[in-house]
Order: sequence, then C-alpha cells, then structure tokens
Amino acid sequence: MSVKERDPVTGHITTGHEWNGIKELNTPVPKPVWAFLIGASAFAIAWTVLMPSWPGVSGYFGGLLGADQHKAVAESIVEATDAKASWTDTIVSGSYKDLLANDDAMKFVRVGGKTLFGDNCAACHGLNAQGNPGYPNIAQAPTLWGSDPETIAETIRVGINSQHPDTRVSQMLAFGRDQMLTLPQVDQVAHYVLTLSDPAKAAQMTPEALAEGKQIFADNCSSCHGDDGKGLPDSGAADLTDQFWIYGGDFDTVRATIYSGRQGHMPSWEGRLSDYQRKLLALYVLDLRSKEAQ
Repeated sequence: MSVKERDPVTGHITTGHEWNGIKELNTPVPKPVWAFLIGASAFAIAWTVLMPSWPGVSGYFGGLLGADQHKAVAESIVEATDAKASWTDTIVSGSYKDLLANDDAMKFVRVGGKTLFGDNCAACHGLNAQGNPGYPNIAQAPTLWGSDPETIAETIRVGINSQHPDTRVSQMLAFGRDQMLTLPQVDQVAHYVLTLSDPAKAAQMTPEALAEGKQIFADNCSSCHGDDGKGLPDSGAADLTDQFWIYGGDFDTVRATIYSGRQGHMPSWEGRLSDYQRKLLALYVLDLRSKEAQ
C-alpha cells in the first residue's frame, strides 16, 4: 500500500491502494447517482404508505389512498355485465333487419359473435367461416336452405341430419355403390357436372358424351339440384354452377361423391346455446356474408 497522494491529472486524492502501478482514486459518488437513489427511496417510502403494501397477521396495510384492485375489478365486471345486458335485450327483442342496420348493435355482435363462433363453429367451418373439406364455406357460398336471416337461424337451431326432431334432412344418394348408375354413367355425369361450374370443360367432351351426361343428370340429379344445376333450397341441394365445393371440385372427388353419396352433419344448437346466443351467431354469420358480398 502506498502513501496517499494527489493525482496530478484529476486532482483527486488517492486511496493509497495500488495494483501493478495503477493507483485507486478516492472519487466521490456522482451527484446524479445520489439524486436517483434518494428519489427512488422517497418514492418507495411514499408508495408503501399510500398504497397497499405490508402484510399483517390478519390482512395487509391498505394504504392511505384506500386503493383496492379487487374492488375495482369487481366493479368493472358489474359495469360490463350491465352494458352487455342492455345489448342483450336489444338483440333478443330486435328484428334481424333493424339489428343489421344498427351500427352500434353490430359492433357488439362482431365482438360477441366472433367469440361464440370461435368456441362452437370454427372447428368445422374454420375461424374465417370459409369452410374446411366436408364443411361448407358459410361466409361466401350460397347456403343450402337459403340465406335469409330466419332460415340461417333455424338451421343453427335444429341442425342438419341431427338428433333434433325438426332437423333439416339432406343426403346425396350413392348412385354407383347402390347400382342406380353404371360406372361409365357415373363418369359421364361427373364430367357433365364439372361443365356446369366451368363451361370451358365442355370442349373436352364429345357432343355425344356431353348430351349423354346431360340426360343422365336430368334423369337422376335434376329433381334435387334443379334442371339448371343451381340447387333447390327446399331439399338442401347444393348449387353446382358456382365455384364453391364442400368436398372438392376435381373430377375424382365429384366422381366419388356421385358413386358413394354424401351425408353431412351439423349438430342442433338448441339446448346447447340460448336463444340469444343463437341469434347472435346468426347475426354474426349474416354480417360475414354481407362483408364478403361487398
């Protein structure tokens, strides 16, 4: 240890410690550091006095300001419940037409309906409601039984091929498996069906094959899908002239549908969801469809 001396460069006194020729200066703590430490200490003391802080035997020190986060959260829940109740009454009592034209009501529908849809419908129809293989695109495609509000709400209520006594019933017959059509006829009508949504495909068929496929369709398919293939809402038969396909629009999938048939399933949501929740879902779906149509 060396004798204390004044550093000629900084002017500070040394501590007397030296390591390998490097002498330690006895420099004071910078004033900004002192200011920070004093300020932080003052804030900590003030916080523990004003706000809830120290635990005790039977509780905790509540602070001079009386702040209580449990109470604040409980009050916010009550306020949110009261606000929801007013909109719940509006939605339950309002007509679909009036509600769809009410911007404030639809803002509530878009929030609450999105949560309901995500919890109950998205597993089949997808989060954006644009469908999955075997489940229809309900945001864009023509709905099987009609797209008016009451029809959509009723489908949600009773389901399709469900256990509900009033369920909607729909089934595509297995024309090939049940030997109503021969294999060549299945192929011919499958090719013809593809021309309904893509007329350019007709050029790939001979006039004779096209005419025969059309005749097979008229004899076996038009009673459900209509003479023009646009579907019949009364029977829940799909429109075959657009680009929306539930199971797929390639030849192999269409052929498999005609050969083996299809029977989809949608559960009945009556009993699982309240009248209000089902109406909220119907409004949410209608809102999605109106956006996609714009």
